[in-house]
Amino acid sequence: MIQEVVRQLPPESTQQALGYPSLFLLVALGALVPVVPTGALVSSAAVVALHQSSPFSLLIVFGVASAAAFLGDICLYWLGQRGVRSKNGSKWLRAIRDRAAPERLAQAQRKLDEHGAMVLVLSRLVPAGRIPVMLACLLGRMPLRRFARGDVPACLAWAATYQLIGILGGSLFPEPWQGVVAAVGLTLLISGAPAVWRRTRARFSH
Repeated sequence: MIQEVVRQLPPESTQQALGYPSLFLLVALGALVPVVPTGALVSSAAVVALHQSSPFSLLIVFGVASAAAFLGDICLYWLGQRGVRSKNGSKWLRAIRDRAAPERLAQAQRKLDEHGAMVLVLSRLVPAGRIPVMLACLLGRMPLRRFARGDVPACLAWAATYQLIGILGGSLFPEPWQGVVAAVGLTLLISGAPAVWRRTRARFSH
């Protein structure tokens, strides 16, 4: 069934014309509204790019993904800043607070005090680590410009990491769809493992 769908895919030029803008929009949306599995999107796009004839496909995926992630982060941080300045807050700030557990926020604030904006790089690579650190930056009144300087290497490292996952998945299998399935599965496993570990540890600690 999947093989039949792959055979009916449009030509490579059409895939690129539709795929790159779609990747940009979905990654930016996923950064702004953290419910879209953006890592899996980047890994899947890397698998497809690996099997394309253009030598620049992987480089374009990397550029599109990192730029979209940066834009989404900056927009979310700017909206969060407006909420911090407002007496009544904002729905964006409340949404960020709701997604940051108190213990994760306290940990992020300690790391931010110790390492400054460079902690943003690690937060992007650790599953569910971005929002607590962003909230810590907001509550610490970090200027947007300083946040942006720290977020650039964070987004580049994030895009490179998930693209590497896609390349590994695509290299293991001859068919693109097999590589996509492997990359998505590995990405979701990496993303979900910390949450499972925390729940297991909490269950045994009681």
